[in-house]
Amino acid sequence: MTDALLSARFAPILDEVEKRACVADAFVDKEVYRILLATVWANVVMNPDEAGIDIADLERLHDVINARARDVLGSEDAIKDCFRFVTSRAGEAAMDQARLNKTHRELLLYFSSMILDPDGHRRWMAEVERRAGDS
Repeated sequence: MTDALLSARFAPILDEVEKRACVADAFVDKEVYRILLATVWANVVMNPDEAGIDIADLERLHDVINARARDVLGSEDAIKDCFRFVTSRAGEAAMDQARLNKTHRELLLYFSSMILDPDGHRRWMAEVERRAGDS
């Protein structure tokens, strides 16, 4: 899928993220925006078919979303920065304020570990699998 097609397909979703994060006409609550964008990305990665894309489109979509989020967050790697935020104290407080349920919070933290420390995540998953095999 082309960047233009991905951009058109995800524009309504990204528009909604921005709308939900707005607290005034021209002011976006960046903490809320980061949580929502991280949620969108996690869901797309978990179920690309439901999002109407192929797994092969994920890298291109990542670039499309980063370009769009760059305008709001001012970051070159906005998606990664959203997950970095989730693991911070400010992110924890923002998730508390947003009243994320346990499953939602765990999803974001799980994806944070994959994105921010892929090697550590692989080691951790191997240990989880080993322990499950010992049971």
